[in-house]
Amino acid sequence: MKLIFMGTPDFAVPTLRKLIEAGHEIGFAVTQPDRARNRKQVTFSPVKQAALEYGIEVLQPERLKDSEEDRRKIRDYRPDAVIVVAYGQILKQDVLDIPRYGCFNVHGSLLPQLRGAAPMQRAILNGLEKTGVTIMRMEQGLDSGDMIAKAETEVDHKNFEQLHDELAVLGADLLAETLPKIESGEAVYTKQKEEEATFAPLLKKQDGKIDFCRDPRQIERQIRAFDPWPGAFCTYREKTLKIWRAECPDTRCELPPGTVAAVHSDSIDVSCGGKLLRVTELQLPGKRRTAAADFLRGHRILPGDVLK
Repeated sequence: MKLIFMGTPDFAVPTLRKLIEAGHEIGFAVTQPDRARNRKQVTFSPVKQAALEYGIEVLQPERLKDSEEDRRKIRDYRPDAVIVVAYGQILKQDVLDIPRYGCFNVHGSLLPQLRGAAPMQRAILNGLEKTGVTIMRMEQGLDSGDMIAKAETEVDHKNFEQLHDELAVLGADLLAETLPKIESGEAVYTKQKEEEATFAPLLKKQDGKIDFCRDPRQIERQIRAFDPWPGAFCTYREKTLKIWRAECPDTRCELPPGTVAAVHSDSIDVSCGGKLLRVTELQLPGKRRTAAADFLRGHRILPGDVLK
């Protein structure tokens, strides 16, 4: 098939590679403009880097809806389909109408659950047992198009990075299986049930702030959902302390929220929500992530200390 690929972050790269390996023709890779990061050094998006490896022409409009030149290039290519994976811009109807079969999105949830920008993090935060990926035909609404295929996986105790990497590959494989059905007319399009829709709004850095009044199971999910960005954090002795891994021993604790209840050789027990959160990996500013056992060799934390 003649395809246009639209995507930006790491999550989109396995799909691009899978399409190329499957023998599809990629006319253009459309991605977000280069951004200044890491001390103002300009870096390419992961999709741009991958596209250049394969010699694919890259389009980087600041806003595709405002770039008549790039939209003309897409129209003139006469694609069979446009594939969108975490592109980061909303497509207007004039673009959705260009390809022969339509525009298709790989979304990181089991729609209609978790429509929006942060479905994988929200799946962890919400304590879902299962999540997955959905292939849908795009329309003007927010992730509301007709569904064609789904694949699911267990959330288990995965952090965001682990779930992200798994779903990126799962989505790539599912799309590769689905495209021949779209081309042959065998694909079945199922409308989403609006009454079952839930949403996954974009996360902000401040969402990582830990509230020790909450149940420890909620905090443990927050820690996994925000690994690696922005990290679940609190304040200890006027310094930001990030907590990267923790357990929930299901032990009652009546100390004020945030109070260190006990210090073990390899963990720190903190009171929260009337129970304990057992911290096993953490990090101070300018330092590396470290196991609690190593952290405690260099930092004196005592029962009665308070995390805020």
